[in-house]
Amino acid sequence: MNIEFSESAIYDLEDIIIYYTEQQVPLVGESVISAIIAHIETLPANPKIGRQVPEFAMSSIRELIHSPFRIVYVLNDTNIQIIRVWRSERLMQLP
Repeated sequence: MNIEFSESAIYDLEDIIIYYTEQQVPLVGESVISAIIAHIETLPANPKIGRQVPEFAMSSIRELIHSPFRIVYVLNDTNIQIIRVWRSERLMQLP
């Protein structure tokens, strides 16, 4: 099963890097991104490990929690599309 990143997920990851760079701890940002990517890379082995996103009543929209982030993805028969990497305290918005 392939993993794809939507444009919005890429922007979210870039925003994380920018935030930590602005806080003058860019190495922390790099570490956070590396850990998020490592978490995402576990999905092909067990794509249904993430729970259904409570805000949406669709079994294909799932999330992994990587505190303080929610990694939201859409699961179909052939791939996993990462659609958001969103801070958990924010109201979820799909692209």
